[in-house]
Amino acid sequence: MALLVQKYGGTSVADLDRIRNVARRIKRAVDEGHRVAVVVSAMAGTTNQLVAWVHGLDPAGYDPAEYDQVVSSGEPITIGLVAIALQTLGVPARSFLGRVTALGRGGSDTSAVALAAALQAERCDIYTDVDGVYTTDPRIVAKARKLDRITYEEMLEMASVGAKVLETRSVALAMQHRVRVQVLSSFEDRPGTLVVDEDEIVESQIVSGIAYSRNEARITVQQVEDRPGVAAAVFGPLAEANINVDMIVQSVSRDGRFANITFTVSKADLPRAEAVLARVKERIGFERLVADPNVVKISVIGVGMRSHAGIAHRMFQTLADKGINIQAISTSEIKISVLIADEYTELALRALHSAYGLDAT
Repeated sequence: MALLVQKYGGTSVADLDRIRNVARRIKRAVDEGHRVAVVVSAMAGTTNQLVAWVHGLDPAGYDPAEYDQVVSSGEPITIGLVAIALQTLGVPARSFLGRVTALGRGGSDTSAVALAAALQAERCDIYTDVDGVYTTDPRIVAKARKLDRITYEEMLEMASVGAKVLETRSVALAMQHRVRVQVLSSFEDRPGTLVVDEDEIVESQIVSGIAYSRNEARITVQQVEDRPGVAAAVFGPLAEANINVDMIVQSVSRDGRFANITFTVSKADLPRAEAVLARVKERIGFERLVADPNVVKISVIGVGMRSHAGIAHRMFQTLADKGINIQAISTSEIKISVLIADEYTELALRALHSAYGLDAT
């Protein structure tokens, strides 16, 4: 008998029929002899409505404590309904509430992993509307494969660069406490994908997946004097405005006097970033600012990259063969990301998926 934590997202508990389906799944685990702790999200659409009500009353100056109270009120409804549904099936169930602390979007994933760590559960099962983690988006690449297992590090990188299967903080917490996480579908009875320590994966591919993010915008600060401190002068005001910068490229003119500094911010932050830099234009001394929201970040991810050469070359050559220009590059130990024009997203994903041998056979 194992102790399991099960988490069900908003689409899994969107209406009474789906809540009954969740209750049956929980009962099945109980009938198999497991002890089960359940974490549920608010019913689909509920949190959006609650946020809209708060913003309708006070768009900017609302009390954060009262905001948390309002937007967290969807979950108590769901846990009560799930408990009732379980009781009708003859399963002893009780809902529990505690002090309200809002963790933001995706907080229920993090709550479930934290509960599994605290209870030293055998596994944390995250039930959602997809049946696992794929090598890339199967809606774009028909030959994408579902992974049986993926490492914490790979899942963390995928989540951070656009894959929406798991929330980034939940993966980081699972890695920290070595909580085995399984991603699986609420609507299909099939195995999901296990997120585990690298030691649990016997055979790992060099590249495990290709992720992409359309939540990127490119800014180029043109013709700024190439001198010590100029980068700090550009990025300091952005940091003070809490605008996160991701990829950065600096190119220097042939005579070495001037430079162009290109970087990316989230698409939502683009208007604020432009406004911040416009205010400090004279202080920095750049000629003009060029912004482009029509870009996408493509990332190749895999723990095998630590011990294999040529991964970056293959990515760059594959894109070049398709006539796709690379606008910026960033790397980590197990990830290479490039920025390209948004119009080439699907072509790039399909080409890279094949180039790294990820296509389903």
